[in-house]
Amino acid sequence: MAPDVFHVAPGDVVVDTALLDAGDGDEILVGWVGLGGSGAGSERTARMRTVWRDGVFAEKALCAKETVVKLAGAENYPDLARLSFLPWLCLAAAGLHAAGPLAGRDVAVLGATGQLGGAAVLTALAEGAATVTAVGRNAAALDRLAALGPRVRTHRLTGDRTRDAAGIGPVDVALDALGATLTADATMAAYDSLRGRGTLVLIGGVRQELAIPYGDLMHRRLTLRGSWMADDATVTTVWNLIRAGLLDLSVLEPLTVGLDDPAAALDLAERTTGLDFVALVP
Repeated sequence: MAPDVFHVAPGDVVVDTALLDAGDGDEILVGWVGLGGSGAGSERTARMRTVWRDGVFAEKALCAKETVVKLAGAENYPDLARLSFLPWLCLAAAGLHAAGPLAGRDVAVLGATGQLGGAAVLTALAEGAATVTAVGRNAAALDRLAALGPRVRTHRLTGDRTRDAAGIGPVDVALDALGATLTADATMAAYDSLRGRGTLVLIGGVRQELAIPYGDLMHRRLTLRGSWMADDATVTTVWNLIRAGLLDLSVLEPLTVGLDDPAAALDLAERTTGLDFVALVP
């Protein structure tokens, strides 16, 4: 049976979450990977990818209607290239929301000097965090985040778990947006930095096993959460924060590349980080 086709009217602005869920733990990131219940892929996800194989590095793409979210009123946004940062913002917001309301709470973001971490800093500020501690290794990027306002603290990772925990916390929420790391020390430093009843949320690319101390987790009543991608409601929430002026995209620096040369966009993106990002434009 041919898949349903979802038509978007000319002039509409949408976000394609790329996450297509077939139920029973089988889902794919359209144009990227197929994930089974274990995250390793399956025969079913392979069939899904055969049908839905178009990513969005093109002027026209066939998208499952379940992955498309319309941004009401976005056609009037003055700089559409900046809205291409929404996927980062939505992934970050989904992770932050896993820890509950942020208003008045102290939040730390590991990997804050990357695009996902930078998005998390912006989102936490927009949602009323009392303080946001930006944690990373790039000193220049940390300085740029600190310039966002007095609620932003920074900590440059040292590699020493005890020192890093003291520099990060105490916080109520720690969001791990780190990429691939040689050890889990930074993530565990974030765990150590939590106040009682705090929450550590994992949304990044760390590929290390975490040795969570059972008794400490229990007695301090801590919560460990995982967050993967973002749902439609999160996309709408982030867009409403932008519409309301609470999430200011003017601090971003979009680098635009034409659709005729997506390879150049990928090359540039590999060399771009933090609040700079690459946008493919017509």
